[in-house]
Amino acid sequence: MKRDRKSVEERQARILELVQQKEQMRVEDLARIFQVSPMTIRRDLNVLSTGGALSRLHGSAVTNDSLIRADHSINTGSENPLILRCRKSISKYAAGFVSPGERLFINGSRTALDLLHYLDGKEVSVYTNNGWAVMDEWPPEAHIHLIGGELCQRIMIGETVVQSLLQMSADKTFIGCGAVYEDGEFRYDIPTEIAINEMMISRTKGDFYILADHTKMRKRADQVNVYGSFRYHRKVTLITDELTDADLIEKLQSYGITVLQAPIVF
Repeated sequence: MKRDRKSVEERQARILELVQQKEQMRVEDLARIFQVSPMTIRRDLNVLSTGGALSRLHGSAVTNDSLIRADHSINTGSENPLILRCRKSISKYAAGFVSPGERLFINGSRTALDLLHYLDGKEVSVYTNNGWAVMDEWPPEAHIHLIGGELCQRIMIGETVVQSLLQMSADKTFIGCGAVYEDGEFRYDIPTEIAINEMMISRTKGDFYILADHTKMRKRADQVNVYGSFRYHRKVTLITDELTDADLIEKLQSYGITVLQAPIVF
């Protein structure tokens, strides 16, 4: 038994060393490396995370340093690899709610726009004021229609956009935001986006989704922008990632917001 315990401790030490080297490791990869079952690896990760050596994610483990850098990047404006991965995971997860043949509204959010990379052959028509749409190559099944207007931070804004949307309709809408507060209020860093988002939502036949990674989840005391904040008075589905605080999710749900957490994919 002592020998078994020693081998377990040695494996856990090697797991920790690997995760620290790579910053992130999947359960399946660790199971293959150590030739044990995924369940055994999950038990090892539970021990290591309980001791504070690393943090558990859905199907993987990350170093605590990478999470600290992710929080630090909020203030520095740098793009932390973990945050980028979270956003890509949200985009991929959101694409799962798209059905073939649908018409979609997408606002100026890059995370929302990136869902078009994960359509898996589903043909859709997209109407967007997102200037980033011309900066990338998209799958041929995504038929993108750019709504013209005044260009502001790579987003089309202004009355021209609103008037154009009056002539359109969509099956679903996917939008981003600047921040999500615990009382169900959403912040937009370009205040004129509120009218555009509202028009998109009002012209949407089905559901609408707000995409926001964990770095955008804020407590009410953190609010710095009042003018650009807005609370929706209809069903809202928020798609975030699995690093979002559970207490904050519970508070958002108490305001009638459906919160879905996208597993972080590699």
